[in-house]
Amino acid sequence: MTKSFGRREFIILGSTAAGSILLKSCTPPQGTTGSTSSAPAASPAANTTASGNTIKVGILHSLSGTMAISEKSVVDAEQLAIEEINKSGGVLGKQIEAVVEDGNSDWPTFAEKAKKLIDQDKVATVFGCWTSASRKAVLPVFESKKHLLWYPVQYEGQECSNNVFYTGAAPNQQIEPSVEWLLKNKGKDFYLVGSDYVFPRTANTIIKAQLGAQGGTTKGEDYIPLGNTEVKPVVDKIKQAMPNGGVIYNSLNGDTNVAFFKELQASGLSPDKYPSMSVSIAEEEVKAIGVDYLKGHYAAWNYFQTVDTPASKKFVEAFKAKYGNDRVVNDPMEAAYIMVYLWKQAVEKAGTADDLDKVKTAAYGQTFDAPEGKVTLNSNHHLSKYVRIGEVAADGLFRIVSESKEAVKPVPWNQFVAETKGFSCDWSDPAKGGKFKTT
Repeated sequence: MTKSFGRREFIILGSTAAGSILLKSCTPPQGTTGSTSSAPAASPAANTTASGNTIKVGILHSLSGTMAISEKSVVDAEQLAIEEINKSGGVLGKQIEAVVEDGNSDWPTFAEKAKKLIDQDKVATVFGCWTSASRKAVLPVFESKKHLLWYPVQYEGQECSNNVFYTGAAPNQQIEPSVEWLLKNKGKDFYLVGSDYVFPRTANTIIKAQLGAQGGTTKGEDYIPLGNTEVKPVVDKIKQAMPNGGVIYNSLNGDTNVAFFKELQASGLSPDKYPSMSVSIAEEEVKAIGVDYLKGHYAAWNYFQTVDTPASKKFVEAFKAKYGNDRVVNDPMEAAYIMVYLWKQAVEKAGTADDLDKVKTAAYGQTFDAPEGKVTLNSNHHLSKYVRIGEVAADGLFRIVSESKEAVKPVPWNQFVAETKGFSCDWSDPAKGGKFKTT
């Protein structure tokens, strides 16, 4: 269902929009992501370390390599939540002990470190990953070992694993409403630019279908390898494809963004004629790239530091008190912070950190007064979240130009894509599982 979308009022794109494209054969084998649940296996795993006075958890992000620009701050937010929980008595009376591993912006390394955390460190759960490439790399590890990953970053959807809780946005909570906003406020011509891996390519598949269904035009599409800074040929193609201006939809990740926005400015592509909408640039990245290059451009997220809620103020004050007044917070950091608390609540309701089936079941329906607003964890393993669009202001923070009135329910299987239209996910019902037809 599509609703109208105005200033500070969002259009929530729902489940009926049409589209056709790629993504052939989205139904994985039984027992893997998106499969229908089979008969319950023996309660997984535990064999963890919820003994003595501590519960071990894993933290797995890139502390080095091209993604460190974004992921280091996510680790800081997770460590803040753990510190707060420990100071308030811990979980089930035990202190949380974090085992931190560096994925090094390298996907095989992520998989190796996930195995280490589960098999050697025997952690109760893992908080980790940023790119979908890293999540896809560790997914077979968590599914085969029936373990549990909490993933804090917006992503492309088209996945609903029984072994992952997704606390970032699904496409209907970020990408789709941002495209709708751009069509109504910035123009019909779009050029799609992304890093060359699964998230940007799948996101652009969704965007092209949405533009086709809603009167927009895709004028061009380009991908740049992660970490590559040779961006001028792409900027030249944008100028050639849209000589009178148009929207740049940006799903670049990592430090390629630094070169890209500097080249946009150097080539005279200013945000008044070439406004960009980014889905991986937040306050931390604005600070790293330089506000002079980003002022006037846009980003779509569920949370900005400028969100005016008591929980947001508390989060910002606590983070700055721990890490310094010059630090900023952003959406992935917020999603990382709240997922630690949601795990705590689930463990306490389950009465155990070791029985992961009980923890997962206890997680369904958990709510949390998050900095973005009250969020709810659904049985499709995704959060109901608020949707916001912000414009980069001169102080490097975001001026919120649109936001949803209430938390938007997540739609993991995209309804613009013909191959997944009509599918849903519900892990609370063994007969439905990760992918079932609703219509």
